[in-house]
Amino acid sequence: MTKLESLKKNSHFETVLRNRVVNNDLFTIYCVKNFIKKKNNTKKLYISFVMRKKIGNAVKRNRIKRKLKSVVQKLLKINSAINSDYTYIVFGKPKAYGEHSKELFERMKKSFKGIKA
Repeated sequence: MTKLESLKKNSHFETVLRNRVVNNDLFTIYCVKNFIKKKNNTKKLYISFVMRKKIGNAVKRNRIKRKLKSVVQKLLKINSAINSDYTYIVFGKPKAYGEHSKELFERMKKSFKGIKA
């Protein structure tokens, strides 16, 4: 099982945000080849979920984050849906709040497929 590991340092965020972007109306994904040194051979996916304060109150922001995290965990169960050789930052957007999980799943799957290409 692959563990989701969040980015901690500001420099890591800055490095990822300077690179490749996949954008749609539900979320934006920034990615870069892994640059973080792994301490042991455990399977980790470096991914952070970020919400802007303009989106709404904490309840709304956290719900969007939970939805996006859930979709990523479902995608990890599918072989080769997400490349763990990359570090990701996912920015949620307000439209994701009212969207169903199936639609989020399909959009996320398509976005991660676009990153591989």
